[in-house]
Amino acid sequence: MARLDYRTAGESHGQALIALVEGMPAGVPINLDRVNAEMHRRQGGYGRGGRQKIEQDDVTLLSGVRQSVTLGSPIAIQIANKDFRIDEAPPVHRPRPGHADLAGSLKWLTTDCRGTLERASARETAARVAAGAVARCLLDTFGIEIVGFVVRIGKVQAEVDPTAGAAALRAARDANDVYCADPSAVEPMIEQIKAAQLARDTVGGIVEVQVHGLCPGVGSCLRWQDRLDGRLMHAVGAIQAFKGVEIGLGFSAAERPGSEVHDEIDFDPVLRDAPCLGFRRRSNHAGGLEGGMSNGQPIIVRGVMKPISTLLQGRASVSLVTRRPERSDYERSDVCAVPAASVVAEAVVAFEIARAFLEKFGGDTLCEVRTAYEQYLAAARALGERAGG
Repeated sequence: MARLDYRTAGESHGQALIALVEGMPAGVPINLDRVNAEMHRRQGGYGRGGRQKIEQDDVTLLSGVRQSVTLGSPIAIQIANKDFRIDEAPPVHRPRPGHADLAGSLKWLTTDCRGTLERASARETAARVAAGAVARCLLDTFGIEIVGFVVRIGKVQAEVDPTAGAAALRAARDANDVYCADPSAVEPMIEQIKAAQLARDTVGGIVEVQVHGLCPGVGSCLRWQDRLDGRLMHAVGAIQAFKGVEIGLGFSAAERPGSEVHDEIDFDPVLRDAPCLGFRRRSNHAGGLEGGMSNGQPIIVRGVMKPISTLLQGRASVSLVTRRPERSDYERSDVCAVPAASVVAEAVVAFEIARAFLEKFGGDTLCEVRTAYEQYLAAARALGERAGG
């Protein structure tokens, strides 16, 4: 059994983007409509630019799936680019502050930033969303729900009910164009984006992803590389323009004493058959993760997205050819991509959860995975009984 993993290929204005998913068990139903719905949701959100009016991000499954069911072989996914003009696109000699332009040009010893920006572009996240959507098809069969939404744009902070379930959060999020689960914050967020647009500026924000229905014990404390909290932070922090990640209380835990941070434990026999195995917490400050492992509570991950680096007004820069001061080049861009970023964050979290899930319960087929999962739950529920507790 291969470890679940994926790679992406393609440039922003190249022929297509590709995601190659390896290690998916055979027998997983792939809902192509569900996959494409996530692709289209990534293209939406208030504040997006003109590129989204050109592209129609429907995926083509090139391999690894037969009659909508995985074969166990690598799954190749293609997202075609309608704006295919990489060979005709002009060179970029004036690096844009905040982008990969200058660092990439120096890395690859060129005065043309085009090669770097084509790959560093957030267009690449379309392939990550496709891979994450395929991984979610596995998680769906085990009742594991993942929902991402916006909690901040600029200075506007949303307030989200900490007891809300995944279905309620998803319904509230899908009811507006900023993908926010707090209806009272929607119009103020839109006004923040409008103000940035009028100022020829951009605005960033914070997204949150929650995982519901995951049993305890996924992840590990044995090797630092296998700690699920670190892996989730890596996945979210590697999204273009993300500059910070937190789990649960995150950075605000530094302001509190331990008595206000650590989640006290109860046992409720009524919940014994639930994924939490009956163990409840009086709070969820840990964000569902302790010691690098899931603890049965909802996993809560947040990521900070900086404002988009391409500004209509330009920024002070220099020519890589002459070294003289010039204004940075403008490439077609968004005013705010935080709503779209919440879709990407949801996808990369889904893939990392699926990867860790298969590491614990893996097999060559979905049937084997389900058997291992059910045996584990049965053993965990009987743990106290076997010990005479």
